[in-house]
Amino acid sequence: MKHALLSAAALALWVSPAVAADPARQIGAPAGTGGQPAIAQARADAPGYTVYHPVTWGPEPLPLVLWGNGGCRNNGLSASHFLRQIASHGYVVIANGAPAEERPVQSALPPANGPRPTGSAPPRATPDETQVSQLLAAIDWASGAGDLASHVDFARIAVMGHSCGGLQALAAGADARIKTVVAFNSGVYIRAGSGLSGVHIQKQDLEKLHTPVAYILGGPDDIAYPNGSDDVARIGHVPVFYGNLGVGHGGTFQLADGGDYGRVGAAWLDWQLKGSKTAGAMFAGQDCSLCKDTRWTVVRKQFPENP
Repeated sequence: MKHALLSAAALALWVSPAVAADPARQIGAPAGTGGQPAIAQARADAPGYTVYHPVTWGPEPLPLVLWGNGGCRNNGLSASHFLRQIASHGYVVIANGAPAEERPVQSALPPANGPRPTGSAPPRATPDETQVSQLLAAIDWASGAGDLASHVDFARIAVMGHSCGGLQALAAGADARIKTVVAFNSGVYIRAGSGLSGVHIQKQDLEKLHTPVAYILGGPDDIAYPNGSDDVARIGHVPVFYGNLGVGHGGTFQLADGGDYGRVGAAWLDWQLKGSKTAGAMFAGQDCSLCKDTRWTVVRKQFPENP
């Protein structure tokens, strides 16, 4: 843990000359269908992060969303199309990792969307590039960022992530400041140490979750499918939503506005952090919209009858 905290601190303090010359550099064009087109930013005061927020600030502070990248990579643009979509619904998003490579929008998912199940993964040659401590440190950084802090409602914080970043989100979900957790294509390893991630979380740590949690999985071809499904079977103390869509481990992040994952992720946040019953109808109730969508398999536990 001490090493992880030092790594996060080093990322937060180092500033490249290019970013220092432009303290808040916009990356790409505004995007998102949520009504408030959003931008990605590289910031000189937070070189270990990538920040997403609406172009135009409204009068009310916005909920905060923390994001863990697939592979726990140091690239806050790895899910940029999805994250602009989330921010466009009225959120400030802080992604773990400096802005590096942004891939273009895909018109369709590739036939093999991410790694398929092959048994135990080989040992990882290098440690994770980002850490859980770094993810949570974004809350403290944002509270001290003068131009940003007044636009953030620190009483409404969600943590989300993809694959290894989903494990970071599940681990960070134990923090008392977190109000909801979403794990995309992720789940705690059934056999500890059998995967590539270095996130220190085991099945018993799921008992530390204290908020509603959603698992969005990519079907049997998703390498995280057995782990996430097992998590859901084990969790019996908090509301848990399981939505399974057969798109593979890569999800729909690279489609325009994040595809189905962008739509579902924004609705979950709108329900959990903003109390939107319209958004909640996607998940709760006998006729929830995802329940009626034949592409999705849905499981709900400890769940409210109505949104």
